[in-house]
Amino acid sequence: MKTAQVAVLLIALAAAGGAGYVYLASNPAPVPLAVAPPAPVAATKVLVAASDINVGTALGPRDMRWQDWPEASIGPTYITDKNDPAAMETWKGAIVRTPFVAGEPLRAQKLVKANSAGFLSAILPAGMRAVATKIAVDTAVGGFILPNDRVDVILTRRDPETTKQTGVDAWTSEIILRNVRVLAIDQNFEEQDGQKVIAGSTATLELTPPQTEVLALGKEMGSISLSLRPLADANPTGLEGAATPETGQGVMGAGTVVRYGITNAAPR
Repeated sequence: MKTAQVAVLLIALAAAGGAGYVYLASNPAPVPLAVAPPAPVAATKVLVAASDINVGTALGPRDMRWQDWPEASIGPTYITDKNDPAAMETWKGAIVRTPFVAGEPLRAQKLVKANSAGFLSAILPAGMRAVATKIAVDTAVGGFILPNDRVDVILTRRDPETTKQTGVDAWTSEIILRNVRVLAIDQNFEEQDGQKVIAGSTATLELTPPQTEVLALGKEMGSISLSLRPLADANPTGLEGAATPETGQGVMGAGTVVRYGITNAAPR
């Protein structure tokens, strides 16, 4: 390379470097702005579902937990530690009316407490019915029947045929329903304050649809008594129909037999 060419190249490089220096000097790098840390978000503890909860579940301690929730996002129906610090105890045993997913805030509108409107329908298993029947203390084991006990339902009625034949008033008694659950005695759905005896005038029983028909007919035919069964019979699979083991028949009327809720002509 000739000397002249080298000189021209050096002059060009020097000119480029000078131009870059001038540009940088006139356009300094921007100074980074100081960014303030985000302000802390005010939070309140909200009672939420600890896991997915199905309809009809009775809430227990494992179904609920407290979770920090932004105050700006708290709805008026949420249960917080500010408006109810003892909420886990307050709502223990309440029945879920609509399902919850894990982490969803629990709301009073979706829960039913014992002795409140809607509680009875919430505790009924699918397909079952609640039917009330009048009882007296002397026909309900002296008042020692409690909600969730199992009972047999006994019908006592006058026997007109035997009375006609003998000329003496004759009465008959038969079990028309076996091993049914007592939902409530009067307005009491559960044992309260250590109470061991509930003396009431009305028992609400959990029955299948055919059993409701048997009970309704039995109440028209005579007086109803309850016979207390042992705790060992509390297994739901122990439910039996309305037939009596002695005759295989249910409540008998004039010319009819109700067998598991189905009315047929009585045998002659």
